[in-house]
Amino acid sequence: MASNKAYLDFILEQLSQLDDISYRAMMGEYIIYYRGKIVGGIYDDRFLVKPLKSATRMMPEARMEFPYDGGKAMILVDNVDDKEFLKQLLEEMYMELPEPKKRGDSI
Repeated sequence: MASNKAYLDFILEQLSQLDDISYRAMMGEYIIYYRGKIVGGIYDDRFLVKPLKSATRMMPEARMEFPYDGGKAMILVDNVDDKEFLKQLLEEMYMELPEPKKRGDSI
């Protein structure tokens, strides 16, 4: 099941307190970037983030879910109505995320 653009728009609005939020459509789903780093995505109308220590600390009771068959488990963000929480979550996660690879970088 592909994600609904309306749900993406809702999440983007909830993240509007942050500068430099962007997304990329990919096979009916959406990858979410904060300041150029991938933080998670919208999968089947669920906001999932990478399972980083900061995210686990902020959401100790959160469920791990798979974004798609064969994907790595991610953390389900179920507190999407709280803009302040989402802002703090992404700011905390940003420090743990690796720098994005430049085009042409080898693996």
